[in-house]
Amino acid sequence: MPEGPSIVIIKEELQSFKGKKILQVEGNAKIELALMENKKIKDFKSWGKHFLICFDTFYLRIHLLMFGTYRINERKEADPRLLLKFKNSEFSFYTCSIKLIKGNPAESYDWDADIMSETWSHKKAVKKINSFANEQVCDVLLNQDIFAGVGNIIKNEVLFRTRIHPESVIGNLPRTRLNALVKDARDYSLQFYIWKKAFVLKKNWVIYKKLNCLKCKSKVTRAYCGKTKRLTCYCENCQKIY
Repeated sequence: MPEGPSIVIIKEELQSFKGKKILQVEGNAKIELALMENKKIKDFKSWGKHFLICFDTFYLRIHLLMFGTYRINERKEADPRLLLKFKNSEFSFYTCSIKLIKGNPAESYDWDADIMSETWSHKKAVKKINSFANEQVCDVLLNQDIFAGVGNIIKNEVLFRTRIHPESVIGNLPRTRLNALVKDARDYSLQFYIWKKAFVLKKNWVIYKKLNCLKCKSKVTRAYCGKTKRLTCYCENCQKIY
């Protein structure tokens, strides 16, 4: 599932279509496709794992789910969920969720919660986390109301970098560890973006899907932790449980 940094990259790659008029709309998405014909794209935005195509009175919310993809000026063999055609260019999305929402996205999203946003608020994230004192940290890191854009890769890497066991309980974390966790969720997401653009993200994983800990060389534990039951890779030796 694409995480926040990857959605920002999609936004950047489609910037050349901003302000262009859509000449034709195709796809099997269950939305009012005709509503977009002859409309100009006002803007592209990203919030967490949501990619937004904005028009004057409505916007499209696209979630790439587990296996969603997109193409610019080329197509896959599969039927697109959405295909937007312009003069001499086009882009399309596949295997994803698409919703058409009336109104302005500025009124619907907490931009301070977006891990990639310039307005990201460390202070607000800490305050929100304190409401989940009895939850395990592996679940809270994936809470999109707190860390919009953080996915499973970021979760695993941040927990290893901060030396926190994934099954640690939020309320038991020392204040310094909690602040380090929130700070690194943001810092690592920004680094993820840089590595992803350079096509070296996987080369820089230090715990996710590794066989042995790069620090102590002990075997990496793989489990499906917390309520979310997402794959979690961690070192029993290096990561402390609270």
